[in-house]
Amino acid sequence: MNQDKLVIYHNPRCSKSRETLQLLEDNNLHPEIIEYLDEPPTVQELTRIIAMLGFGARDLLRTTEPVYKDAALDDDSLSDAEIIEAICEHPALLQRPIVVMGDRAIIGRPPTRVLDIIA
Repeated sequence: MNQDKLVIYHNPRCSKSRETLQLLEDNNLHPEIIEYLDEPPTVQELTRIIAMLGFGARDLLRTTEPVYKDAALDDDSLSDAEIIEAICEHPALLQRPIVVMGDRAIIGRPPTRVLDIIA
């Protein structure tokens, strides 16, 4: 990935995701927009993003999604690899939005957090 490339993993139906994208655009930044529900990240991409975020795969799960319970992802014995597979299979589980720039990533909750990555 180009070191200066700015990418947002975006869900246009999510208010926080829309606010984050607007904030980037208000700062004259025009990220590549990946609508991750239509184009889920690969296992490799998601593993890289998690490493940049600096926490475990479980922290990227949206525990309020029905598929979270349906897939028994509340099982603490699941490995990061198993959780990453589940997110790739069910992208609605992914916390959003995620903004990536170079070798840094941040979750835009609240949206103003993305200002840290572009500073």
